[in-house]
Amino acid sequence: MRRRILLVDDEVAVLLTLKAVLEISGFDVDTAASAREGVSKLHTREYQMLITDMRMEHDVAGIEVIKAARSANYHPAVALLTAFPVAEEDWQEMGADQLLVKPMHTRILLQQIEDLIASHERKLAGLNLTSPATTPARPPFKKKAVAKKVVVKRTPPKKAATAKTAAQKKPVAKKAIAKKAAKTSVKTKPARRRAKS
Repeated sequence: MRRRILLVDDEVAVLLTLKAVLEISGFDVDTAASAREGVSKLHTREYQMLITDMRMEHDVAGIEVIKAARSANYHPAVALLTAFPVAEEDWQEMGADQLLVKPMHTRILLQQIEDLIASHERKLAGLNLTSPATTPARPPFKKKAVAKKVVVKRTPPKKAATAKTAAQKKPVAKKAIAKKAAKTSVKTKPARRRAKS
């Protein structure tokens, strides 16, 4: 399963470059060009990691995105991307797990992202939490089929005809047929022969 990252930055060139680099490296990447759009995407999809710029619509817009990520029930790793170095205590206080300073060499950036995702997954495992990368996909909920009880009505078995009942039925049938035949047949009188004198 490809790991999904959300990139939030108001500089389109940074978004497109980072997106291309991460996708080539095997990540599934969504982008947002503002803090508002980033917060919206955090609520609609699950991500293993969020990388957000600090200064967008205003100087601390990145903090809004980090807070939204921290309140998400799927617990993504969070990296703060900035061109302005921030003291470690400050970015940790904001809720970020890692500080990424731009510009940065691609190989170093990818190594830092891989390390952050791995350490974040270990941290979640220690807290008995799961991230979207470690949560197995669940099949859609299906109701179990309930076996219905089938009632079969049994008819009593037919009695076998005994020799006596069979013998009684046969003459009745023959008599009835003979009566019908007698009614339908036309009776003819035999013609008299005249005696020759």
